[in-house]
Amino acid sequence: QVQLVESGGGLVQPGGSLRLSCVASGITFNSYSMGWYRQVPGKGRELVATITTSSRNLVYEASVKGRFSISRDDSKNTVYLQMNSLIPEDSAMYFCNALRLASRDYWGQGTQVTVSS
Repeated sequence: QVQLVESGGGLVQPGGSLRLSCVASGITFNSYSMGWYRQVPGKGRELVATITTSSRNLVYEASVKGRFSISRDDSKNTVYLQMNSLIPEDSAMYFCNALRLASRDYWGQGTQVTVSS
């Protein structure tokens, strides 16, 4: 059974930082590209950042470049999203995604991030 479990969300003031974690089980983690997506009510899910196997390629959505950093630790089956200089527009439910070519992708249940004073 595949599980992706996110954690690390919460309420933070503008300018603050959070570190999201996603622990995967039931997949060969090091063979999957991993990603973070976010969604606000009434809108579609949008890509935040992705990281390929062996951390070879990293991609960021334009509005988070320079503020967010994605990383992975294959020994812990974990992908991270370090979020700095948070702004209210970053408030959303953040989801972890695991993707591999010729295979279905998997999603976590999400962790809520709220940026507010």
